[in-house]
Amino acid sequence: MKRNVDLNEISDGRLYSANDMVKVECGDCAGCSACCQNMGTSVVLDPMDIWKMQRGTGRMLEKLLKKELELNVVDGIILPNLRMNGTREVCSFLNEEGRCSIHPYRPGICRLFPLGRYYEKNGFHYFLQIDECRKKSRGKMKVKKWLGIENLKTYETYISRWHEFLNKSEDGMKELDEQNQKVLTLLILQRFYQTPFQAKEDEEFYRFNRKKSNRYRWNARTGIWHGRRLDGSRSRSCHCRIICKSRSSCGRIYQKRIFVSWSNCKSGRCQRSCKRI
Repeated sequence: MKRNVDLNEISDGRLYSANDMVKVECGDCAGCSACCQNMGTSVVLDPMDIWKMQRGTGRMLEKLLKKELELNVVDGIILPNLRMNGTREVCSFLNEEGRCSIHPYRPGICRLFPLGRYYEKNGFHYFLQIDECRKKSRGKMKVKKWLGIENLKTYETYISRWHEFLNKSEDGMKELDEQNQKVLTLLILQRFYQTPFQAKEDEEFYRFNRKKSNRYRWNARTGIWHGRRLDGSRSRSCHCRIICKSRSSCGRIYQKRIFVSWSNCKSGRCQRSCKRI
């Protein structure tokens, strides 16, 4: 989720790396769960969050969406986020004692708080949000210890690539009509969230996600969504550009998918994907 704010107004003015010390230690949030309430739709989940949540709870995305999660449009793309319930707008995973029931596999944004990510061309740095946490007398701790994520460097690379993937997809959607925008965002939801990752360890997940990100990527120069047609079907030699409507010589209107192949395919194979409407 993008925020158009002045970094100096919401932070201490510094950028941190994983090995830097920062004032985030809050005594294990003893007696406080303020950051688990009134968060709206801001706790957006990435594919790894869902993968860990599914493994931890034993429930697939469809079941989690019935109570704990919800879908919302984020920068033009449909993504899942934690659902806030009740008049107090409390996170669905907060138990009666005011503690997180999924703490070992909590989402990345929850681990991050009250830190934020400041994205740059070749990655990101962390910054401290000064007015978000109610605990005022916080101790210093290394960023990597606060996050508690194994193989943090690999995780940071994954987060940077996912951020870049979403940005390119968002830019690519501007070249599509409304119908194709819906198809594209639903394809992202299906391939990266609804389709289970066949991984048992973090490294396996990173490998599978990297393959998917490379397969489903938007080329801003050519305007082509690589690796798949927008309807999700395979295309070995051709790559989907747009859906258009064309009129045949007899006056019938066809919905035709226009493809561009690596070798300027002239076999006519693409034309067989046309559908009469």
